[in-house]
Amino acid sequence: MPLHLEVVTAERVVYSDEVDMVVAPGLDGALGILPQHAPLMSVLGIGELRITKGSQESGLAIGGGFLEVLEDRVTVLADTAERAEEIDDARAEEAQQRAQRLLADRSQIENPAALEAALRRAQVRLRVSRRRRNVRSGQPTP
Repeated sequence: MPLHLEVVTAERVVYSDEVDMVVAPGLDGALGILPQHAPLMSVLGIGELRITKGSQESGLAIGGGFLEVLEDRVTVLADTAERAEEIDDARAEEAQQRAQRLLADRSQIENPAALEAALRRAQVRLRVSRRRRNVRSGQPTP
């Protein structure tokens, strides 16, 4: 019996399908969800939402949000969510480099936590995109 996974942001439904397993980025570590999981509500951090369907694994870059598990349904209300194929590597690289440059001189930063979150989002976006590219080329995933 599969899980129905739905990932939504304020703008759109990013993902909706029957899946075998979901691993979500909780604030205190990864949350693995299998069919018939106990009801659960959790805050999500910035990270990769990994989705397993059959022998295929895919990922979404999540920028925080909430996860709810009820019966065999998983709903993710994400602040931001992107499929691997939607990620522009050049923009993500640029965002990562910009955040790293700014973090190098902390004396000029008004909000270091926001900048660190931006750096984590860029790193997750790159990891999700690169994993998809490696899977398509037959290389091992990091």
